[in-house]
Parts: sequence; structure tokens; C-alpha cells
Amino acid sequence: MSINPELAGRSYPAGESYQVGREKIREFARAVKATSPAHFEIAAAQKLGYADLVAPPTFAIIVAQQADAQLIRDPGAGIDFSRVVHADQRFTHHRPIVAGDELLAELHVDNVRAMGDGALITTRAEISTVEGEKVATTLSSILVRGEGQ
Repeated sequence: MSINPELAGRSYPAGESYQVGREKIREFARAVKATSPAHFEIAAAQKLGYADLVAPPTFAIIVAQQADAQLIRDPGAGIDFSRVVHADQRFTHHRPIVAGDELLAELHVDNVRAMGDGALITTRAEISTVEGEKVATTLSSILVRGEGQ
């Protein structure tokens, strides 16, 4: 199956919301070896001015990947996930993610560049609270290897 070149410009609406929990922040912080007490102790986070535990900056990937899954599952996209290589990930934070946030992510396919019989696909996830406050923008590039690669 080949990548649909008409994916560029396509948007996927926000799916199910993601509830940011304290334990999820702590688990993620341990996994990425983040050491700030504000990721683990409520008092430490509040001392820094946060209402609750603050997530490490890369925590946004959890919500972004939930949005990316819509593209991967779209039969019209032509993406064979077994042939996907993650090429790049970037984050722009509009404000920190904290425990108690309920987040949504809308996905935009910004670019599809053919590379032989594969393609490089660049997506942008706009992450916001359910109330509409912008939280983060993530840019992701995946390389979908062609059959001969």
C-alpha cells in the first residue's frame, strides 16, 4: 500500500480527552529520569507557583501520540505502521501541563514528501484544555519506508 499524497492539509478532530493524573506524571518523570521535586511532590510544585504536580516538558508526547494514532488508523492514509520510523519530534509549550488538566489534541498533516516508494510525513498536534486554553504544539515527522526499503 502506498502513502496517500493527498494527506497534506488533512486535519483530524480531537478525539477522546486525556486526563492528566498525578501518578501518570510521576511515572513519566521516573521513565525519563526527570529529577525535579515538582514532578513528584505537590508542595514542591506549589512552592514554584503551580496548582499541582507539573509534568516534564516531553509529557505532551502522550497526548500527541493519541492524536497521531488517528492518522495511522486511517485506512485512506496508506500507512503500514510496521514500516514507520520516528524521525523527529519538537515541542512548543504555551504553558506547563499540570495534574488535573483535561487535554484534547487536534491533528494536522502539514506535509507529505515522497521519498522513493516511501514518504516523510510531518504532523502538528495542537493540544489544548477542554476549555480551549492552548497548552502545547507538537511537530512530528515519521518516515514510512517503502516496500523495497
